[in-house]
Amino acid sequence: MHATARIRATHAGDTTALPLLAGDGPFDLRRGRSHGNQARVCVLAAMSAPLGGDRLRIEATAEHDAHLHITSAAATIALRGPTTEHATYDVHLTVAERASLHWLPQPLISAARSNLRQSCTIDLAPTARLLLREEIVLGRAGEPPGRLATRLTVRRDGRPLLDQQAMYGPGAPGWDGPAVLAGHRAVGQILIIDPVLQQQPPHVRLLGDDPEAGQAVLAPLAGPAILITALAPDTLYLRRLLDAAHPTT
Repeated sequence: MHATARIRATHAGDTTALPLLAGDGPFDLRRGRSHGNQARVCVLAAMSAPLGGDRLRIEATAEHDAHLHITSAAATIALRGPTTEHATYDVHLTVAERASLHWLPQPLISAARSNLRQSCTIDLAPTARLLLREEIVLGRAGEPPGRLATRLTVRRDGRPLLDQQAMYGPGAPGWDGPAVLAGHRAVGQILIIDPVLQQQPPHVRLLGDDPEAGQAVLAPLAGPAILITALAPDTLYLRRLLDAAHPTT
């Protein structure tokens, strides 16, 4: 299955309009109640996806002075499907001058025998703001994870700000060892990019007193950005850590 969802937000006086809200295949896009000048969109799954061989893509743009918030109604579960070929799930976010975009989906669950390659590519104008949260659960209860490769690429004013890759599951070297997940099964991060951080960069902080229950670290990046990374045994502990570092709604 090949499917694409497209979202475009534009500035409209004191609010943000959504002139483009289109999805096919598993993507059912619902317009939510606006919050101040921020337009809100929820992505609903109309069918099981991604399955092996699927090619899925979401494109979202916040144009000049627009403010867009995107979430999903439920977790995304990567499943094997009728073929062992890998699936792809690509997200491309574009944020223009003085615009903001919140990308806050529910967790991605890598089920046993699945094979998914996920990417998120973000292009920001110099005065754009971004809040991104990603959560990954490796395997459902009582099962091992599938194969999962992820990549997050962020460009600000056309220049690289962050480019990170990770691989988990069968065939990924050392993914479950002490240098990566240390036996945990949930991993997540929050990325905040805001020009205000150039004048007020935060200090590095470690959150979580018990490594068995998970820990998170907040660190400034080389730019007006903060990256919060967390590891935990499950989604409950992971969400608590991320919310303690930076609550998102």
